[in-house]
Amino acid sequence: MQIQILLLLPIAFLLPSGTWAGEIIGGREAKPHSRRYMAYLEIQRGVNRSLCGGFLVKTNFVLTAAHCNGDKITVKLGAHNISEQERSQQKIPVHHRIPHPQYDKKTLNNDIMLLQGDSGGPLVCEGVAQGIASYVDEHLWEPSVFTKLSTFIPWIQKILQKQN
Repeated sequence: MQIQILLLLPIAFLLPSGTWAGEIIGGREAKPHSRRYMAYLEIQRGVNRSLCGGFLVKTNFVLTAAHCNGDKITVKLGAHNISEQERSQQKIPVHHRIPHPQYDKKTLNNDIMLLQGDSGGPLVCEGVAQGIASYVDEHLWEPSVFTKLSTFIPWIQKILQKQN
């Protein structure tokens, strides 16, 4: 079931830091609330704050990039416009982070992480999730390096099975 979810995701990109919440980069606005699995992550590292994207792979698990880790992470689900308060929005604190054990901060190898809350975005080609934005060119504001998901499917399945 989890792999089927990964295979059905539409194209979306992680928000680079400094982007405006209402900005659309390299795409077009989706029909409101048609992408309910998309997640918006607010990350706090000390006094610094940053933003990332991700997507729901199971009821209480979000898949994102490992470089999106921080001291405190809040996941926002059910938002069409994150700068507006919508009745459909949920804010869920992350209680458990599971970065890939071989994640390397310097090279960004294995830049993938599962987040567990009480209740990163994907790159999709022809209806199949292929990657997670790992590096964003600060001059272009577009993802330019992606972590290949197929390499990590056994690891994702192993972690999700442990949580049942």
